[in-house]
Amino acid sequence: MKKSGIILLLAGAISAGAVRADDVTLKNGDRLTGTIEKSDSKVLVMKSDFAGEVSIQWDAITSIHSVQPLYIGLKDGQTIAGTVSTSDGSLIVATKSAGTVTTSKDSVVTVRDEAEQNASNAEIERLRNPHLTDFWSGFLDTGLSVTRGNSDTLNFNLAGQAVRKTSRDTITAYATSIFANNGTTPPAKTTANSIGGGLRIDLNISDRLYVFGLEDLYHDQFQQLDLRNILAGGLGYHVIHTKPTTFDIYGGGAFNQSYYSTPLTRKTGEIMAGEFLSHSVSSRTTFSERFEFFPNVSDTGEYRYTLDAHAVTRLNRWLGWQASFEDLYVSNPPGAIKKNDLILSTGLRLTFGGVSQ
Repeated sequence: MKKSGIILLLAGAISAGAVRADDVTLKNGDRLTGTIEKSDSKVLVMKSDFAGEVSIQWDAITSIHSVQPLYIGLKDGQTIAGTVSTSDGSLIVATKSAGTVTTSKDSVVTVRDEAEQNASNAEIERLRNPHLTDFWSGFLDTGLSVTRGNSDTLNFNLAGQAVRKTSRDTITAYATSIFANNGTTPPAKTTANSIGGGLRIDLNISDRLYVFGLEDLYHDQFQQLDLRNILAGGLGYHVIHTKPTTFDIYGGGAFNQSYYSTPLTRKTGEIMAGEFLSHSVSSRTTFSERFEFFPNVSDTGEYRYTLDAHAVTRLNRWLGWQASFEDLYVSNPPGAIKKNDLILSTGLRLTFGGVSQ
């Protein structure tokens, strides 16, 4: 074959490839070809066979020509789909159903190819109808102190929380455990041993109002408490519901079943009143506290309350340092048991699922 024929064939192949490719022209006159993937109206991402993915500033683009259908999301919420060309600063979209639609470049919010649009639709459907395994996040707090030699002690605390939050509901599972042992003077003695946990479900009625139900379980050796089982439910209200600050108040009723290692067993009704505060003190530090008050309606004049407070400083995306304070009060403990249990602990916090610390 003559050299001129080969050159013509190569030119034809290159020309045909260019015809089958999307192209973008910039203000400086540069012209890029490839496959347009997506844009958020700030940056357009184009994939080239030779340069890979290229990010282009949206404001630097003067014209777009696509050979593939693109899905154009507009500020008014509409999405139009079709091949795209540009004329006098406007996008001309050749749709299958509505014919040619012209829109200004400034009104464009998103640009997606078919693969990106399908992924976006799948994510929207997942948000609307999430599976029970979706959207979980949480943390694990741990602290450890060990001495050996002239003293022989062990102090260990562990707490965790997992939260699944959607636009409709919030599921919270939580657990905590504290153990301390002193063997400095034989025989070794356990000086603290408690474990608790529970499950709470909040169901939104409106943007501010929600209903909740919970079950809370607690055991403490030194309160002579084998098991306290609380079933509670009621209404809650988001007084403040912003990104840096959340403040809720809630109330309802509870049924308290307390089984002690003595012959004592209590089954009583309670009123429940509580509040929850979470505030981002800085970009790295968060403070939260929850207070719940339970007046006894079966044995009037008696009551109990719980107070939990936490401060967390984030060290990196998944690791932080936490300090926790807990106050558990029962007005009528059995025998000579003290009414208050105060717990102060500090240690590391490990997070998962992108939970805010």
